[in-house]
Amino acid sequence: MKAGHRLAAGLLLGLLVAGASQAQPAIAPGAAPEVVHLWPEGHWQQRARGPEKVGAEGSAKGAVSGVSDARMDIYRPAQPNGTAVVIFGGGGYFRIQIGGAARPTAQWLQSLGVTAAVVYYRLPADGWAPVSPFQDGQRAMRLLRARAGELGVDPQRIGAIGFSAGGNLAGIVATRFDAPFYAPVDAADQLSARPDFVGMIYPVVSMRAPLDKTRSRRELGTQPDAEQAYSVEAHVRADMPPVFLAQAVDDRTVDVGHSVAMYQALHGAGIPAELHLFEKGGHSWGLGVPGSLVGQWPRLFATWARSHGYLGAAPRQLAPLGGPPAAPSTATAPSHDDDGSGD
Repeated sequence: MKAGHRLAAGLLLGLLVAGASQAQPAIAPGAAPEVVHLWPEGHWQQRARGPEKVGAEGSAKGAVSGVSDARMDIYRPAQPNGTAVVIFGGGGYFRIQIGGAARPTAQWLQSLGVTAAVVYYRLPADGWAPVSPFQDGQRAMRLLRARAGELGVDPQRIGAIGFSAGGNLAGIVATRFDAPFYAPVDAADQLSARPDFVGMIYPVVSMRAPLDKTRSRRELGTQPDAEQAYSVEAHVRADMPPVFLAQAVDDRTVDVGHSVAMYQALHGAGIPAELHLFEKGGHSWGLGVPGSLVGQWPRLFATWARSHGYLGAAPRQLAPLGGPPAAPSTATAPSHDDDGSGD
């Protein structure tokens, strides 16, 4: 499909995008997103073992756990360009990095005219069944597609971006979009859960040896067939969407072999795919520090997505990628010393 409406000139500069196409926010900074609950009240009788909480320090800062109310925060641009993206933060299926990755990415996309939805999915570490995140992922895609008209979104231009464990979630939704992870609830469940394009950023891909050393594998492993069920590369298929992959070679939390295995499977199946391996960057960098190697990925992703007809028209002016890196912040700084518990 052709790209949608061109952004107004006032949206072209300024958001703290790590080396990405930069634009002013399409709505007032700090405006509350719209909350959409994924399931009817009382649909899941179980609840997380503890209350929902947000981490306040270290690698947990901005990360959410204890999710019982699976939901998505929708960031609506003032001038929607017809594309939407569902965002899955990472965290090894024991937390979700909202503040450091998912929310900044949603705000960046929103500044480009893209409707962005940040998903708070249920976590196996909180006592939910391993299939729960994948149920929530499918449901989020279907609900966003069901609301496409009112959101100004083309239902055939809805993508997904996942970070780390969220990359695994996005990958499974992209490859197993028609798997019956849950019984239909309402009319929305008659719609496809297939994303139209996918970004997998420092992703957990495989549950198989020798790539089975992640926290994600441990949390999903209580399901007997988890190795087969949730190894994304095992489910690559001819009718899946194109995929963008980005990872740092020095990632000590998720081996770079995950991205390589995914790319090889995609390439072997003839699926359009683009892989970017950065020399340095570690893990959990979100949008990336401006001027850093990994900080290039948002612009690269946007260019790639536009080449497939998504994300709308390119801005008329781009911020330069060069220059010294900005001082790291908790929201965008790469993590080089993660202990392996936060994929």
